[in-house]
Amino acid sequence: MTQTQDAPVASRTRTFSWTDPSEHVKLLATRSGLDILRAMSAGEVPPPPIFQLIGGSGLHAEPGSVTITLDPQEFHYNPIGTVHGGIISTLLDTAAACSVQSTLPIGVGYTSMDLNVKFLRAVTVTSGTLTCTGAVLQSGRRTALAEARLTDAQGRLVAHATSSCLLFELPKA
Repeated sequence: MTQTQDAPVASRTRTFSWTDPSEHVKLLATRSGLDILRAMSAGEVPPPPIFQLIGGSGLHAEPGSVTITLDPQEFHYNPIGTVHGGIISTLLDTAAACSVQSTLPIGVGYTSMDLNVKFLRAVTVTSGTLTCTGAVLQSGRRTALAEARLTDAQGRLVAHATSSCLLFELPKA
């Protein structure tokens, strides 16, 4: 028998909203990367849509380092009952790339060129709050290298990543 014949599956819903992402882009022409990230942390600027989509719960930025948090939820699960690797990768990419953003002056943008992820332990809702800290390892005129470490509520390393970012001047408006 199929699952639907055995018993009905309990349906759950989730509703969220987001802000216009073009507002974040406009800030790059007038504020440094660190200023933008700190404004997000203080609630003066809304987080980007991806952070709202995954349910991110915290952001702290210092020069060259960004820490984000997330409480794992059922809607993060893959078919085998653990947090999907894409969610974990999103956290790692965000922390690594935003650590690069925290070093950028007004008018300079960036984009991830690659992300190398190592998954070390399964994550579920019982893992507790996940903390992901990114740090810039090296930064030049055109590229930057960063890493990110994801730990569970017990401080155990659950995933690690390195990322290269391309740095570029934004077009003048």
